Amino acid sequence: MKLIVDIGNTITKAAIFDGWEIICVRYLKSDELCAILDMGRQYKVSSAIISSVVKLGKNDVGIFDSLDAHVIRLSAATPVPIRNRYSTPETLGNDRLAAVIGANYLMPGRNLAVIDCGTCITYDFIDSDNCYFGGNISPGINMRLKALNVFTSRLPLVSADGDVPELGDSTETAIRAGVIRGVEYEIKGYMAELSKKYKDLFVFLTGGDLFSFDTMLKNSIFADKFLVLKGLNRILEYNGFR
Repeated sequence: MKLIVDIGNTITKAAIFDGWEIICVRYLKSDELCAILDMGRQYKVSSAIISSVVKLGKNDVGIFDSLDAHVIRLSAATPVPIRNRYSTPETLGNDRLAAVIGANYLMPGRNLAVIDCGTCITYDFIDSDNCYFGGNISPGINMRLKALNVFTSRLPLVSADGDVPELGDSTETAIRAGVIRGVEYEIKGYMAELSKKYKDLFVFLTGGDLFSFDTMLKNSIFADKFLVLKGLNRILEYNGFR
């Protein structure tokens, strides 16, 4: 059994893999990471990979050091099964790298866009020759909603849940529709521009803020909320731990 840990800005996902089968997934808060030790013991894991987009404290590092398994802590120096053309690989988020590796494994030999909708929204591209070229980062839905409240004197903090009309008929619906529809149009714009250059483009959607929308590429879109975990599993296997 393998333990796959993806530590994000707001939540940690810990999963047990048996080969490529996901046995279980747990969502943990920052003060719940000791539960990872219980998972390791319960499933008798022999190898693990830890990916984090935040700096880990000594206690967290101690938890992973206590695992009775071979542990890889993903970094820019970790061997990966793609060619990374990012000009500053040491600053590339582990989640972005793992997501494109997961997409590339699931659909090899294709031009792929990976859109991860979480705290931030990331747009990444890997070509049919397994070359990763990079992508873009923009604020996520909740970050946009909070920014409208923080950087203005009168706009309220609005939840992402609720009516999303074409045109808002109140300040609340105007903010929610402006943010959520703005994200939809942004995603459509990226897909449209990339598809002009890459006619066989396939798009993976992942992250905590997944939502569906109509697009001319709807037959070439696949949503996979575990894409990062699958990419980390692929990296672990590439380094000899199956």
